[in-house]
Amino acid sequence: MGHIREYYERIIKLQETEWEFIASHFDRKVFAKNQVITRHGETENYLSFVETGIVRFYIPEDPDGNRDELTFNFCFDKEFTCAYNSFLTQTPSEYELQALAETIVWQISYADLQKVYAQTNAGNYLGRIISEKLFLAKSKRELSLLKHTAKERYLNLFSEQPGILKFIPLKYVASYLGITPQGLSRIRRQIT
Repeated sequence: MGHIREYYERIIKLQETEWEFIASHFDRKVFAKNQVITRHGETENYLSFVETGIVRFYIPEDPDGNRDELTFNFCFDKEFTCAYNSFLTQTPSEYELQALAETIVWQISYADLQKVYAQTNAGNYLGRIISEKLFLAKSKRELSLLKHTAKERYLNLFSEQPGILKFIPLKYVASYLGITPQGLSRIRRQIT
């Protein structure tokens, strides 16, 4: 749990009583490599802090074969993650989260997070800051898809998030960039 406290204390200094109250609502869980964490159609009930591992966000393949699986985000060590829109609205998720490596998380339920928000100033403040960070990351990704070519997106990814290229299978990187694996191979040949 020390990693969560470090993460929080980069934002705000916690009083010991606040930290103890917040920490008492988190539970440790381990997901095996390739295990689905949140399924399409399930309501996300947990906000998770990734201690170690990699989480992939994707829309499953269309059962009728009209659409391939689409990867649209990744989460690494020392980050919060969940099917956020499902978590906030408590409605079924339209996508899935999958562990791409053995992934250790600390989870807090939706109900317990509401208690933390209601009973601690620090928890309420941290929730707002984390929500703002998630919103900014989502906006940056959307703008990148609209403004940049696939090659520019790849080069930006290479400089801004090298972990993606180091640890993620290329078929998922291609999907994340909005191109085919063959298109990614062409881009990689052009820049080497």
